[in-house]
Amino acid sequence: MDLPVMPPVAPMLAKLKEEMPVGEGWLYEPKWDGFRAIVFRDGDELLIASRDKKPLDRYFPELEDPLKAALPERCVVDGEIVVATEGGLDFDALLLRIHPAASRVKMLAAEHPTSFVAFDLLAEGDTSHMETAFGDRRAALEAFLPQGSPDEVPGKLDVLLTLQTEDPDQGQQWFEGLEVLGLDGIIAKRTEGTYKPNERSLVKVKHKHTVDCVVAGYRPNKTKDGIGSLLLGLYSDGVLHYVGHTSSFKAAERREMLKELKEIEGEGGFGAGRTPGGPSRWKGGQEDTWVALQPILVCEVSYDYLQGDRFRHASTFQRWRPDKPPEECVWNQLHDPRRS
Repeated sequence: MDLPVMPPVAPMLAKLKEEMPVGEGWLYEPKWDGFRAIVFRDGDELLIASRDKKPLDRYFPELEDPLKAALPERCVVDGEIVVATEGGLDFDALLLRIHPAASRVKMLAAEHPTSFVAFDLLAEGDTSHMETAFGDRRAALEAFLPQGSPDEVPGKLDVLLTLQTEDPDQGQQWFEGLEVLGLDGIIAKRTEGTYKPNERSLVKVKHKHTVDCVVAGYRPNKTKDGIGSLLLGLYSDGVLHYVGHTSSFKAAERREMLKELKEIEGEGGFGAGRTPGGPSRWKGGQEDTWVALQPILVCEVSYDYLQGDRFRHASTFQRWRPDKPPEECVWNQLHDPRRS
């Protein structure tokens, strides 16, 4: 492989903001919910690299032919790998694709084929576009890829160019309307911006929702002198199930909280429901140590997105809710537009 931009390349990143930036020079795109990937193509040679610069080709063999059919002979393209279904994007199905067994990958590639959504161009032919203004990089992408539309999100996408607009009102409509299809926010980019690997030069605005949860356990921090995270649960048909964790506390708060929580350690926890600390494919089967608490405390947290039956990412602690009975912390509080 001999390209003007050679692997490995760290992708350009985004900084989280509460609101979309507005004004001249901003462009807006939907934020896709998948695996970030940079595609390097030099003729018949194709490399799909992950955000942490690891090869992804073996996990997504079905992308090779569509990428070669859609992309120029020699190019480097930044984008997102997604699983698109008639109900929208399916991140759980995407996670299943990271599997060590080739036979399993082949089966899942047929059952849940992936697609590639392009949103930036780092090189084409013998030309590096790393110092090219984003508006010009986008124009070059549009020369060989069709822009997608919201109607195309369900079903098989193969390879397409993400939606983009300079109209903040249109961006806000996408932010609100495309959540039902599994897109989780908006990315804002400066039209004159160059490509800056591993720098948070972009802006992302993600969906945020709040929910009241039962605190049914905690994990200690590494030094054991404070809590590392609170373990949160919600009731379904009278059974308390683990839904995620929150760890947004200062060091002094962690130490003080441990003293208070030790008074309610003991039986209870998540009872017969789903519990935290099960085997993880990312930790080689290792289980995290956690301490059960009597399920009597309630706190309000904010979260961005659901993955199946739990929060995708760590939630953010908002406040304690001493006025809220634990039994009122039920599943139907959760905001999931695809289930409403």
